[in-house]
Amino acid sequence: MDIINRRRSVRSFLDKPIEKEKIELLMRAAMQAPSARNQQPWHFVIIQERETLQAIATISRNVQMLNEASLVIIVLIDKDNLTAPLMAPQDVAAATQNILLKAVDLDLGTCWCGIYPREERMASVAKILNVPDCYQIFSLIAVGYPKEKNANRFVNRFDPTRIHYEKF
Repeated sequence: MDIINRRRSVRSFLDKPIEKEKIELLMRAAMQAPSARNQQPWHFVIIQERETLQAIATISRNVQMLNEASLVIIVLIDKDNLTAPLMAPQDVAAATQNILLKAVDLDLGTCWCGIYPREERMASVAKILNVPDCYQIFSLIAVGYPKEKNANRFVNRFDPTRIHYEKF
């Protein structure tokens, strides 16, 4: 619960690269996500080049933190060979969440930026990255070391009035 409680969206990062070992741990966490019929539709593009980060930052005012982030992870759906196509977005959402939680464990900050289902954003990112048509952009995760010392702090969001038993 500690990691879940401390996960926050971080939008301001130090100018410090992420170690390769930590990147691999983020990817390992992502690929441990549950997946409908074990289809595992995920693919990931990791971008560290400043020029590419800045290009992606132009697609929306909501992704401006990429100008400071050490890297971005683009989560994609492989649309070929899906055994449960309607569940693919849920599969990659679970993979995205696993990345966010593992990042807290590694003292990294993240911000999940929604791209899917906004066609213009998905197309813009796909064009910048030369993504083949058989892949669909799902999410964009800014990653870096937070500037704020206590960025991943506990904030209680528990609200028992939103819990219903048996019937609404």
